[in-house]
Amino acid sequence: MDFQALFETDLVGRLGDEDYNDGKNGKTQFPVIADPATAELNQFWLSWTGLPQTTIKAGRQVINLDNQRFIGSVGWRQNDQTFNAAAIENKSIENLALSYTYVRTVNRVFGHEHPQGDWDGNTHLAHAAYAFAPWLNVAGYGYWLDFDIAPASSNMTYGLRLTGDVPLNDAWTFFYEAEGAKQYDHGNNPTNYDENYYLLAPGIKGHGLTLQAGFESLGGDGTNAFQTPLATLHAFNGWADKFLTTPATGLEDAYGKVSYKISGLNEWLDDTTLTAVYHDFSGDRSADYGSELDLSVGKSFELPDAGQPFKAVDVLFKYADYEADDAPFTDTQKAWVQIGVKF
Repeated sequence: MDFQALFETDLVGRLGDEDYNDGKNGKTQFPVIADPATAELNQFWLSWTGLPQTTIKAGRQVINLDNQRFIGSVGWRQNDQTFNAAAIENKSIENLALSYTYVRTVNRVFGHEHPQGDWDGNTHLAHAAYAFAPWLNVAGYGYWLDFDIAPASSNMTYGLRLTGDVPLNDAWTFFYEAEGAKQYDHGNNPTNYDENYYLLAPGIKGHGLTLQAGFESLGGDGTNAFQTPLATLHAFNGWADKFLTTPATGLEDAYGKVSYKISGLNEWLDDTTLTAVYHDFSGDRSADYGSELDLSVGKSFELPDAGQPFKAVDVLFKYADYEADDAPFTDTQKAWVQIGVKF
């Protein structure tokens, strides 16, 4: 059968006091936690695979490209970012994936009741990825974003991304990410600017341990800066979410990450993943924005098959501690406890 369809909704509620800024409750004295109470049609799409190695999909859908630095579903939030879009993907050539997507509306995590919850406009996403070898995967992209009610977020970006893994021996592997992009004003944007983006993040992994160092730069000239409004932003530049919008003077993020997955101890501790990330933030040309320490502990518990509907319970603890240096930034601490089940 060449057709598939998906219908998905989400319902977000609140337990306890509303002592946080959910983006629409007006409590701006608190840090932003963009999970307002809402009921949403999350996804509703139809796809067709009647052409060889080709998928055509139309409707409200999730779109995740590369590492979601530019286009993502913001899966960490309670309400996904989805897209009213028409997309076509072709894999006729071995190791090559080509896609084009036209987006009419971006359904943002704040929900449809928020004045900035839906961004209408004309957005075009072109992406090509080729796997030369395990040590070299190349992705090239062009994104043209144009929004009616968010003209300052309208931009066009062209970029190239390289990733790969290189075994060092039977136990250890070297891996890397390298990316560069150029961004210009576009569409309804009333300003005139062009800024650069760079990322270099090498690392090694083995015996359950991952070590990575990275440097990410988003340019800024003091008036305009490189912006990624459709990214899964929580995954980048610290979990405290202090830099969801790039400051006008740009952003440089030098970071180190250590992650370890426990094994060989006992059934309760094995497969527990411990992660620590340290960020040092500064402006593209000046200013010291501060630093942040992020910590997390996560584990999935498999449940016995005893007639109950759940297969596993996932538990995650996260903590973010941001220490500011210069105004207007302020010290921020956030903690999360997340429990999920698999059917």
